[in-house]
Amino acid sequence: MGIKECSVDLRVSSWILSTAAATRTTMPMEPLLRLVFLFIFIFPLSIATTSLSQHLEIINAERRIDLTSHIIKVYLTLKVENSGTSPASEVYLAFSPIEVKHLAIVKAAATSGKRKKKTYVPLDVKSAELLDGPNGTKFFSITLLTPLSKGETTTLEVLYILTHSLEPFPAEISQSESQLVYFRDSAILLSPYHVKQQTTFIKTPSTRVESFTVVEPTKRAGTELKYGPYENRPPYSYSPVLVHFENNNPFAVVEELEREIEISHWGNLQVTERYSLVHAGARHKGVFSRVEYQMRPGGAGISSFKHLLAKLPPRVHSVYYRDGIGNISSSHLRLDSRKSELEIEPRYPLFGGWKATFVIGYGLPLQDFLFESPDGRRYLNFTFGCPLVETVVDKLIVKVVLPEGSKDPQTVIPFEVEQHLGIKYSYLDVVGRTVVVLEKRNAVPEHNIPFQVSYSFNPIFMLAEPLMLVSTFFLLFVASVAYLHIDLSIRK
Repeated sequence: MGIKECSVDLRVSSWILSTAAATRTTMPMEPLLRLVFLFIFIFPLSIATTSLSQHLEIINAERRIDLTSHIIKVYLTLKVENSGTSPASEVYLAFSPIEVKHLAIVKAAATSGKRKKKTYVPLDVKSAELLDGPNGTKFFSITLLTPLSKGETTTLEVLYILTHSLEPFPAEISQSESQLVYFRDSAILLSPYHVKQQTTFIKTPSTRVESFTVVEPTKRAGTELKYGPYENRPPYSYSPVLVHFENNNPFAVVEELEREIEISHWGNLQVTERYSLVHAGARHKGVFSRVEYQMRPGGAGISSFKHLLAKLPPRVHSVYYRDGIGNISSSHLRLDSRKSELEIEPRYPLFGGWKATFVIGYGLPLQDFLFESPDGRRYLNFTFGCPLVETVVDKLIVKVVLPEGSKDPQTVIPFEVEQHLGIKYSYLDVVGRTVVVLEKRNAVPEHNIPFQVSYSFNPIFMLAEPLMLVSTFFLLFVASVAYLHIDLSIRK
């Protein structure tokens, strides 16, 4: 297949002009209506393109797409130059509507120095929701540390992660078949800027590649496909490619994960995690043979998985793992001074389309995660995200249960989440415990970073439960004494 490029601005403009010409042939168009037509359709498009470009130009773009897992990681290196006269403080990244739908995270950093002594400075990345490009293109803005003056260049390192972007084909496979998937993208970087030179590398998990789109120049060596280099591509150029390859890695997707972190000022932090797991690869067809699976562990069911690794905080205790039937003994806990690893094994291996639900619980020392600020507020510093390795979470719910009597909860999270407050009643509670509920869609392992929940707490509330217990036993004792000393008989 040859190069298939399209400059969307020119295509839309030609469509508008052809429509206007057809309108003139059927009915006369007044000059005022013609001016309004051009102002409504052409002028906003040119203004949007001009405001994004700001006379910036990409001198070199190198993109590396890692397809070795079901979580796609794209590493993008951009060398940007300001060829205009006014300083530029933002650089925009363009994504197609399909990419935005499956986009989990976008990070950027400014680099300086040589390869071995390169330094990285994180940059602020935000979604430019008010800007819309041609054909539904969405943008993210990268805010530079210092505005880029005329003639200056800067190098940016960008990482963005895509989920649910591999399409199994065939959609159903038997127990003994390997899993093949499709990946769709563009050989040319979708960008609102003119790109002088660019190259795209695609890495597959194995050398088995059934087919791939050829956009000259294209090279394949082992597990890597190279598209480019391509020279002088206009803004919004696009060249679709399709790669059909083998990927037998576990497609572990947690449809819903509810993590409950309960704080007790008596010295313990209790964590309970409820999982709803599914194998999101090609669906299993036919009958499952346990005998064949045991006799051919490397051949039968190669795309299935039966082990999951959860990385827990250090110094865990009272760890349990169970499903709807009861406790599952097929798990291994490895403890270390710096980390704890829990290797769990479901009751049955998971094939494509199969599901499993289970619960993991453990306790932690409170002093490792709860601290007190100089103003007297308590704050919890814990890890957000899913502890399972190489897992996508479609819906993640984190509930932080504060002690009874806590007031004014506040959260500090380095990314956007939905949050609200709730109430939970536990043992010996009177007014209930405040619950901070955080919800995140499309979570990946890169979201496993610390977050903080702070609150105000009066230590007098710690006496509520002991006083309630003492009062209960005292009243029971008084009732017993009164019962033994009161004569309720009718006859003396």
